[in-house]
Amino acid sequence: MSIKEFVQKFYKSDALIDSEIFKTYLHPDVTIDWNSSKGLIHMDYDSIINMANELNRAYVRSKVRISHIIAEDDLVSVRYSHYVKTIENPREEMLLAHFFTIWQIKDGKLYRGYQMSQFS
Repeated sequence: MSIKEFVQKFYKSDALIDSEIFKTYLHPDVTIDWNSSKGLIHMDYDSIINMANELNRAYVRSKVRISHIIAEDDLVSVRYSHYVKTIENPREEMLLAHFFTIWQIKDGKLYRGYQMSQFS
């Protein structure tokens, strides 16, 4: 499987709201530098897993729609929109945010992430 296919498979899975699935994609030394509306957030393995657990408590379904994905060497750049369904209203799909992320892949896992988001 190519690194591009690996990243596509990651975003098509339920990893963003299921920490057990997320763990299978993460390198043990993973970090993410995330420019969000709250400023720059540095995340490590544990904080990434905690975020997935928080999302799991709030949402019953998560869907990612990738609009662009490009791979070069050990890097994959992906632009996507993240949609969710809440526990309170599981029939209505809601746009959570738009993202642009560059992933460095190491040992077949997500190793370094550089992410920007715009919340809806």
